[in-house]
Amino acid sequence: MFSKILIANRGEIAVRIIKTCRRLGIATVVVYSEADADSMAVEMADETVFIGGAPASESYLVADKIVAACRQTGAEAVHPGFGFLSENAGFAKRLAAEGIVFIGPNPGAIEAMGDKIESKKFAAKANVSVVPGHVGEIDDTDHAIRISEDIGYPVMIKASAGGGGKGIRVAWTRKDVEEGFPAVRAEAKASFGDDRIFIEKFIESPRHIEIQVMGDKHGNVVHLFERECSIQRRNQKVIEEAPSPLLDEATRKKMGEQAVALAKAVNYDSAGTVEFVAGQDRSFFFLEMNTRLQVEHPVTELITGVDLVEQMIRSAYGEKLAFKQDDLKINGWAMESRIYAEDPYRGFLPSIGRLVRYSPPAEGKSADGTIVRNDAGVREGDEISMFYDPMISKLSTWGPDRLSAIDAMGRALEDFHIEGLGQNIPFLAAVMDQDRFRKGTLATSYIKDEFPEGFQGTAPTDFQRDLAAAVGCAMHRTLTRRASPQLDRDDWVVVAGADTLTVRLSNGGDSFKVELPETGRVLSLTDIAWRPGQPLFRGKLDGVAFTVAVKPAAEGFVIRHRACTLKVLVLTPRSAELHHKLPPKKAADTSKMILSPMPGLVVTLDVEVGQQVRSGEQVAIIEAMKMQNIIRAERDGVVKSVGAKSGDSVAADEVLIEFA
Repeated sequence: MFSKILIANRGEIAVRIIKTCRRLGIATVVVYSEADADSMAVEMADETVFIGGAPASESYLVADKIVAACRQTGAEAVHPGFGFLSENAGFAKRLAAEGIVFIGPNPGAIEAMGDKIESKKFAAKANVSVVPGHVGEIDDTDHAIRISEDIGYPVMIKASAGGGGKGIRVAWTRKDVEEGFPAVRAEAKASFGDDRIFIEKFIESPRHIEIQVMGDKHGNVVHLFERECSIQRRNQKVIEEAPSPLLDEATRKKMGEQAVALAKAVNYDSAGTVEFVAGQDRSFFFLEMNTRLQVEHPVTELITGVDLVEQMIRSAYGEKLAFKQDDLKINGWAMESRIYAEDPYRGFLPSIGRLVRYSPPAEGKSADGTIVRNDAGVREGDEISMFYDPMISKLSTWGPDRLSAIDAMGRALEDFHIEGLGQNIPFLAAVMDQDRFRKGTLATSYIKDEFPEGFQGTAPTDFQRDLAAAVGCAMHRTLTRRASPQLDRDDWVVVAGADTLTVRLSNGGDSFKVELPETGRVLSLTDIAWRPGQPLFRGKLDGVAFTVAVKPAAEGFVIRHRACTLKVLVLTPRSAELHHKLPPKKAADTSKMILSPMPGLVVTLDVEVGQQVRSGEQVAIIEAMKMQNIIRAERDGVVKSVGAKSGDSVAADEVLIEFA
């Protein structure tokens, strides 16, 4: 076995690889950029090598620096993780020429299947059903428009070397192609160093299902069943699960056999994924093959018990697969939620910054038999940089069946607390609670279908109304008895969102009774785990365990349970009477301004003072997390002032343009 492996990656996947190497007794070397000098991966590795500036083009994408680091440390092999150089055949060849083992598929397989254009050509020759499209290179925007109109709208514009949701746009009209093609090309060049683009028919309301394959250097290939990855936002996966609620045994077998046949045809000898677009009728078409480890591999590991990183290492070392297809079975169900640094309340825009608080749920087996796993490369105090992917961690749960895995995920998301930047935990929790998701009626259009006006949280359920009132009362009594015990009383009026309740409290400490005289109900709040200043309040309401995020507000608290946020006021009857007479505060008028929706870099600012602008017209492009975001005017107007220029860094809500 290898004695030392260099990890040519960063973040959570670098940490993930280190954990397996430690278990196998293999020393690790981590290369790092200027932005990652104090990272968790650097802290955990046995050796580290600095390789350059924060932009990936100056560090993680420079093959010469990776090779030099291997020479410096004596590393025998390189694990590329995912992204960066993981699907670069030239890099794999370079390592081979230097006598260094590439922990991934052979260069021939990467060339045949790793390139999105070549993989479609190869699949067509192998009689694999593929999505209709243009698989040749595209010269320019005019060429892209002609191809799109020949195929018929809608079409998907994709970077040949793309991955991770970057370099993809869906075009519904000619105008979308005119704007989208150059944007995809720019993203592809910036993210992958390869600006080749292809266009294919966009199949409406499809499902995204992929098959995990694993091969060795002796001609053996198996599949480890499927993952459903249909919950996507901007073509980037958000929630994954294994197995798929769509497939029956016959379809699963057919898909798996086709994936294995395709892998064997290119002598595939590592972990890889064959992706399919599937219809609700279980029909499916080959989409692409990712010749690397996938971000969502933990759900496959949870249902099969196979460590895919370990199998990649063993295969690269020349070992035969230790199991055959018949040895692999599906055990239970697994869910994965990607925790992103983005603000779901503002169109999921990137939200870079520091993790002022980072408190993930406890990992391991729970009392009910479910399992929680959190793959992360960050700690409290770390910064989420604008230079890399905005993922904070991958939260996974396992249960004996689908609903138990979903319920475990819901509770784990409740226990996950982050402060300092926007994050999508409330959105993920909302999906876990939706009837449609729980029924497994999925599609890649799910988020657009279910949240057509964007995400604004969810309305409180009856349980959440009771929860907010009970928690607010418990917190208020605790604080009152500490600060002003003479003001403590049993009778209060609780204003929780739009609801006003008269309550009567009894007991205290870790147990409260909250009586609602108007309805005759009594709420029992027990097993309380909270002290003043703590951001999470845990307990049981009428025997149901919960965790809520809490923070103080004038006369009360802001309490969030999953995707429901309520401001809760605990008032005396007289204060409540006066409160209802207060006029509502008016929001500031920003209708004549275009604000930057996120922190980022101004790529272009396309208007000048005095210019007439029409609603819907492109006025700027802001780049963040290597994604280019087109900013459009929401009203007609004449430009009064311009607050930024190309090349400027801007903060969220910074004024870009003001109208007269």
